[in-house]
Amino acid sequence: MIFYFISLILISISALFAATRQFQMLQQNSYYPSRYFGWLFKSNINSLLISSALYLIWSVLYIFELYAVQTVLLSLLLAVRIVLCVKDQKKSIKPLVFTGRVKRLYGALAVCLALLVTLYAVFHTSVFARYLAVVIFLLCFFPPVLVLIAWCLTAPIEKLISRYYVNDAKKILKNHNSIKVIGITGSYGKTTTKFILTRILSEKYNTVCTPHSYNTPMGVVRTIRENLLPQTEIFVCEMGAKNVGDIKEICDIVSPDYGIITSVGPQHLETFKTVENVFKTKFELADAVKEKNGITFVNGDSKEIITRIDDEFIIYGTNENFEFKAQNISYGRFGSEFDMRLGEETVHFTTKLLGLHSITDIVGAVALAYSLGVSNTDIKYAIASLKPTEHRLEMKSFTNGSLLIDDAYNANPEGCLEAVRVLGSFNGMKKVIVTPGLVELGEREYECNYALGKEAAENCDIIILVGKNRSKPMADAVKSSKFNQENLHIVASFKEAMEIYGSIADKQTVVLFENDLPDNYLY
Repeated sequence: MIFYFISLILISISALFAATRQFQMLQQNSYYPSRYFGWLFKSNINSLLISSALYLIWSVLYIFELYAVQTVLLSLLLAVRIVLCVKDQKKSIKPLVFTGRVKRLYGALAVCLALLVTLYAVFHTSVFARYLAVVIFLLCFFPPVLVLIAWCLTAPIEKLISRYYVNDAKKILKNHNSIKVIGITGSYGKTTTKFILTRILSEKYNTVCTPHSYNTPMGVVRTIRENLLPQTEIFVCEMGAKNVGDIKEICDIVSPDYGIITSVGPQHLETFKTVENVFKTKFELADAVKEKNGITFVNGDSKEIITRIDDEFIIYGTNENFEFKAQNISYGRFGSEFDMRLGEETVHFTTKLLGLHSITDIVGAVALAYSLGVSNTDIKYAIASLKPTEHRLEMKSFTNGSLLIDDAYNANPEGCLEAVRVLGSFNGMKKVIVTPGLVELGEREYECNYALGKEAAENCDIIILVGKNRSKPMADAVKSSKFNQENLHIVASFKEAMEIYGSIADKQTVVLFENDLPDNYLY
């Protein structure tokens, strides 16, 4: 039985390596098992079939008591799983981040497997041990089951940890008696608006904002606990949501004094179901601000907002009837220019940011900063010194002297179309787009991706679509247009896309990276 005991150890160790990919996808799906299993059955069905075949082979060897053969095969399986684990993480767009939570998941999984193997060793002469061995092998051949077990074991601990951190964050904010909290939410534009507003406010106030795309309750809590200082005067808090009630949860933590709602659109419809639910969720911020007699600024250019609101909000955008509006907008290779009326003065702004939606984001930030007493001179200087938010229409030097417009973090339909139009404005250059399309749009996903493909066909010289199945709506649109089909490339990965781009790039080439999806969406 020594071979069999060795086999149990080998399969348990290999299961830990196989779990890495599964924990990565669980993490990218915000640790929600329902979303994780949605990815699993949508794009990982082949792995499940392979696992089933391996378990069938093991069962045959087990029935005929070929334990030595099992040991050899499981040694090979361990080697394969180690290689795949390393390879997957190296090629992943967003590899697994070993946070405290991930470490606890690994710990729970390792303890669970060690306990089962120990029980087998203790009762190896009994009938119970044979059934236990079947259970161990079944779990180890199907890592998703292990992920669910680890999640269930750690869930109570994570809840207690979260509760402690949230209460600590609330206490910190309570001790900052004079701090002003500004909440920013929207289907798109919230991250850019956050950084623009923080830059402007920093001209007058000691300002802290949630970094990167920290817009979940725990991301906000972490920012409060790690970044807020006694001298902090304003906290700018980005608020994200995928379900009704998500914004309220964050508002209950930070109790915002002001709010900006940048947009309402067909984002995350797989969880929201309807745009109306998106609207209700985003305006949970307005409800929280109202409780503190504060002011909420809303983007009137968003048709899903302007058709649903009354006159209790301050409206900004590009319409001449709005209280804060951009006029005389123009674009160039080096950025954008526009005019804006602030009090008795018409201010002319210049910025390196590109696109109409960027201008709208600036207007919203300017409106709130002006209302908080930042001078026109300081606002103008801050806008001129703005740098594009990382991966948001960010211009960079690229391969073979070409120009890159990095819009990898843009995931909204209107913003993507605007980005393609910006690419189209680079006259005299070879225009290339690399994109996997849009996700989480529910029933509108095909429609929005088709529109993106159509816009690309009208503005681009070369189109590189990533994801053989995912890119179908865009490919359909391109193939139905007059676009030269020889310049349409459909690839399985960003690595393949870059190989193609590298062969055509030169100093007269500009490429747009549009929506760099994480691995759980590429199939």
